[in-house]
Amino acid sequence: MTDQPLNLPESPAPRPVRATPRSAPRFVATEAAGEKRRGFLGTLDSTLLVIVGVLLAIGLMMVYSTTFDWSYQTYGNQSTIFLKHLRNALIGAALMIILTFVDYRIWRRLAVIILLMTIGALVAVLLFGDDTFGARRALINGSFQPGELAELTIVVYMAAWLSSRRMQVRSLTNGLLPFAVLVSIVSGLVLLQPDISTAATILVVGSIMFFLAGADLVHMSVAGVLVAVVGVIWVTNFGPDYAQGRLDSYLNSVTDVTQADYHVQQAIIAFSNGGLTGLGLGQGKQKFANLPAPHTDSIFAVIGEELGLLGATLVVALYVALVVRGLRLARRAVDNFGALLVAGLTIWIALKALLNIAVMTAMVPPTGAPLPFISFGGSSLVVLMSATGLMLSVGRVRALEGLPKRATVERRNVLAYLKPNREDGQERESV
Repeated sequence: MTDQPLNLPESPAPRPVRATPRSAPRFVATEAAGEKRRGFLGTLDSTLLVIVGVLLAIGLMMVYSTTFDWSYQTYGNQSTIFLKHLRNALIGAALMIILTFVDYRIWRRLAVIILLMTIGALVAVLLFGDDTFGARRALINGSFQPGELAELTIVVYMAAWLSSRRMQVRSLTNGLLPFAVLVSIVSGLVLLQPDISTAATILVVGSIMFFLAGADLVHMSVAGVLVAVVGVIWVTNFGPDYAQGRLDSYLNSVTDVTQADYHVQQAIIAFSNGGLTGLGLGQGKQKFANLPAPHTDSIFAVIGEELGLLGATLVVALYVALVVRGLRLARRAVDNFGALLVAGLTIWIALKALLNIAVMTAMVPPTGAPLPFISFGGSSLVVLMSATGLMLSVGRVRALEGLPKRATVERRNVLAYLKPNREDGQERESV
């Protein structure tokens, strides 16, 4: 009997492998791909909402504590100034909800228009702004400060510009020089007001975003040294008189805290009075006559006096949690623009909080920066709430596109220093 050949079915031809374009992000799913789309509340980042909500609640509580006496003496009602802050918070909340609904990717197309409008507002405040204590920083009877808007605008524009540059950010002519010109124009207009802290915030946040986009470290190091030298020369020779005075008092306080700026000394006294648990809400003494601007610049010192070290630590912990959540949202964004946008907004908020806390603890010279979400303010609070809406929109777009909840995005060139990787099902960061 001879062997008969077996008639096996032919295996199907292999399917062609298509290369993934460099510009297209690759999604690495970590949960079941069949996850269903969630409702509106399910598409929101609840962790970020809770963090911001608690900060706003603390802010409302502390603004009332720091203004009830001032409000009664000025208006005959303890709540008048507090109600203004509450109104600003509600306006900010409305904008936050609107921006959460709007697909954040539309702002990439409008970034140039927003930048030009902001530059126009910065020029207008120099020409027609309210002159207060020798500075022009506000329009419309002090209700609108273009400098606050410029901080948000630079983040949006830099995210749009850097996400389109890709490897060109490492180029001197196509990367560093255009970046330097852009940041110099915006920060220079703010310096003319003068507003040193806002100009420095714009410069630092833009530089960090440029770094995250994969900029050449040698170029950035040289540019950083030049900016530092020019900044010192400007402050000591051409800047406003108060800047030189604050710098001198800070340098003297390094060796003798009694030589610190009056503002800083009063903040230190407030922290000393508070101890571990504080004097109790509304029971602080420094806010009545000694501590300058207790409802804005010095509100963290009031927290330390009335809520003690525990209350101040809680506030710091909330900002740390916000940073961690923001960077996680950036890593999981569906595109490079969203990743840079959330990273930039997170860094901006963190820098403003760090600057305020550092001033109140005598770590840096006084700057006049408000504490995000907590200090009394109109433009500042509304702009910060708008930024929160943009961050929520990035997370919501991801959820609407049906991505698994914990999927990460692998990118090239953008967020080079925060690129997520997966090993054995565990997330890690690579540098």
